[in-house]
Amino acid sequence: MVWYAHPTIQTLFVGGGVMLAGELLRFWGVAYAGGLTRVTTVGAPEVVVAGPYAFVRNPLYIGNMLMYLGIGIMSDALVPWLPMIAVVYFAFQYWMIVSLEEEFLEREFGAAFLEFKKNVPRFLPRFLPYVSQAQEHQKPNWREALRSERRTLQALGLVIAILLVLWQRGQAWSSA
Repeated sequence: MVWYAHPTIQTLFVGGGVMLAGELLRFWGVAYAGGLTRVTTVGAPEVVVAGPYAFVRNPLYIGNMLMYLGIGIMSDALVPWLPMIAVVYFAFQYWMIVSLEEEFLEREFGAAFLEFKKNVPRFLPRFLPYVSQAQEHQKPNWREALRSERRTLQALGLVIAILLVLWQRGQAWSSA
């Protein structure tokens, strides 16, 4: 993507907004789900139904896809093909991952997960939040979310810096 990048001020702002929306959704989700979102094995102490999980079952994956899409828009690289391919690739990958995670959650939590699954969509958010008794004790931990998202924020900062340098060079070359 960097090789083919031709960012403009418009693509930086539009893509940056999409990327920011994705990271904010991820951050909100991590605040409720906790550090378990960073492990490579499937596991959970309970079904999280509060925060963004009251609207959609997989806010972290949606946030990731928005971040990838936003970076693609920011780079203005091979648009629309590269961003579309990336979104399709990650949608397929996350569909497969989610299937395995849901098998675990159904085995581990049975009726509680099935009730959640019945009421909250997998990827397309509902308009009104799902209401459950379990939400009463599920509170966000913003400090843990910030600690967990540190690497993501660093990576986004690096990508933004690279794209800004490329944009600045493009500005210098076009005025020469």
